[in-house]
Amino acid sequence: MEPEAPRTISLTPIGVVRSPFTQKIEAPRQGVVAEGVEGRIELFPVPGFEHALEDLEGWDRLWVLAWFDRAEHWRPKVQPPRSARRRGVFATRSPHRPNPIALTCVRFVRVEGLTIVVRDLDLLDGTPVLDVKPYVPYADAFPEASSGWLESAADPGPRWPVQVAPNAREALDFLASQGFDLETPLRTTLMLGPEPRPYRRIRATATGLVIAYRTWRAAFHVAGDTIVVERIASGLTDADLRKGHSEAALHEAFRGLFGA
Repeated sequence: MEPEAPRTISLTPIGVVRSPFTQKIEAPRQGVVAEGVEGRIELFPVPGFEHALEDLEGWDRLWVLAWFDRAEHWRPKVQPPRSARRRGVFATRSPHRPNPIALTCVRFVRVEGLTIVVRDLDLLDGTPVLDVKPYVPYADAFPEASSGWLESAADPGPRWPVQVAPNAREALDFLASQGFDLETPLRTTLMLGPEPRPYRRIRATATGLVIAYRTWRAAFHVAGDTIVVERIASGLTDADLRKGHSEAALHEAFRGLFGA
């Protein structure tokens, strides 16, 4: 029998995520990597939701189903951070799926009105939430399960040590003094490896490797088993500055000290 033609299913978000992660490159690849990160799930003021939240107290963890609203299109094959080659998307946790549904397990903290306070949150700020369910250990945990193409069932964690050269250190310290932390996202991303990959915004240029984060660029090289960040540069053009980009003042101050 031929399968039925696909039909449209309508979903209505029940709320929205509030987290410290605003850019895709910032988001941890799994909730376990976001250990301790606190965020909130703010439910919309729908009649009955205040009762739907009753009895969450006492659960240690929750499943959150959400919608990857910033995944622009799906890809049949993707290259996960822990794979040396591309894999079928259904064998990965990539957000680039036919239906970009997110599934993450968070630690429950408390309920405040229509807000669920959680930890170990790996979702971007503003992500639409579709549902919340309790994590039930006897039904949801299978430690003996095989891990497919992954070499180990355990997350091997960061593999690459990252060092910062003196010139880059001075630039990063200046940005930090202006309230902009560039070093943390650079380290978080580079620890996964130096391979050029679009989703981590790493590319090879005529002069070496460059990673982009928001409006900033960092040149780096590999020395043995260590990644060395050599130089920080503005990613804005002169035209961007003339148009009054929202970060123009910081970039102009940076250029005055370190050049373009």
